[in-house]
Amino acid sequence: MIIADEVLAAQHDGRGVVALESTIISHGLPTASSARVAREIEAAVRRSGAVPATVAVLDGKVRIGLDDEALHRVATDPAVVKSSLRDLGSVLATGVVGATTVASTAYLAARAGIRVFATGGLGGVHRGARDSYDESADLPALAHTPVALVCAGVKSLLDIGATLERLETLSVGLVGYRTERFPGFYVRDSGHRVPWVAWSPAEVAATMRERDGLGLPQALVVANPIPDGREMDRDLHDRTLAAALTALHERGVSGKDVTPFLLAWFHEHTDGASLQANVDLVLDNADLAGQIAVQMATAPS
Repeated sequence: MIIADEVLAAQHDGRGVVALESTIISHGLPTASSARVAREIEAAVRRSGAVPATVAVLDGKVRIGLDDEALHRVATDPAVVKSSLRDLGSVLATGVVGATTVASTAYLAARAGIRVFATGGLGGVHRGARDSYDESADLPALAHTPVALVCAGVKSLLDIGATLERLETLSVGLVGYRTERFPGFYVRDSGHRVPWVAWSPAEVAATMRERDGLGLPQALVVANPIPDGREMDRDLHDRTLAAALTALHERGVSGKDVTPFLLAWFHEHTDGASLQANVDLVLDNADLAGQIAVQMATAPS
């Protein structure tokens, strides 16, 4: 594991650090803009007073914090591998470029001593999972990784109700950030409630401190809705989702290829609306995660 000097310095000085996944660079955004947006996400963390640490696997090493060359490789390498926890050993052994998912980023960040993690949307239970057993590795990983994960809920492409049930079963903590409604990634309200509400970054940090005092091993999911006025038009969202699910079935896409396929479908069929929403929400999540990391770094132990 190679931790960037800037990240090591921040940890040594007791400053806030925020982990960022790299799958959003390689699979979540168009290649032409992904590296630029990745730096904008890091800049949002910096503006909040924290230090960003984008995570990836390069040349047989886990990298915590990427320089420009490394980030460009993750963004543009056509052979980059979407790397969840089960893939990490093979990715490291073969030396390929690996982009980390929520599950693997959370795990590696925790190994590096980073307690706050920002992403776009959490993975979850897929529609039709009763037959396919298709559930994101993000959920069980968070049951054993004590980080604060800031996200815009789960993608509306998933079975949100079933995902919330699994989070409860796995004892993964869940708070809505200034909302009683669980967000659905592109939209602010998925139609489901959250069990708890946090009204400030300091309150999230206090919740993490109490969880640490109890020795709880699970993550705390901080569900932060896309900024008001930035969500997709609901009719456009619903029409696009219906068409995307039909195409998914007709083309036989399954497993870890499902989410990239559906995201690409949304980007292609919404005239850029979904892409802009994706960028807006992840920048907002990065800013909030940075504020939480600052509070956690300064909070009494």
